[in-house]
Amino acid sequence: MKMFLISDNVDTYTGMRLAGIEGVVVHEREELERELDRVLQDSEIGIVLLTEKFQRDFPDLVDEAKMKHRLPLFVEIPDRHGTGRSRNFITDYMSEAIGLRL
Repeated sequence: MKMFLISDNVDTYTGMRLAGIEGVVVHEREELERELDRVLQDSEIGIVLLTEKFQRDFPDLVDEAKMKHRLPLFVEIPDRHGTGRSRNFITDYMSEAIGLRL
């Protein structure tokens, strides 16, 4: 299985290419829809990395891809602008998951 990157910027794309991960840079909704359709048709792609900006800008597209398909696994990654998550994201997530205040 392969990893594939769908990025909103060239910097993240370049870094992932240096790590050996193929991908594309898209900016418009139609481009994202086209690339999501393409990766969903490719049975060799097991993990799709998406920059977090897509979840903020097009949550309906990203959520639909995540919920309706078992594979590939969609993973949101921070881009050059940093993460959109709070500083205590992991602690809050663990607290919510196990029901204990950490």
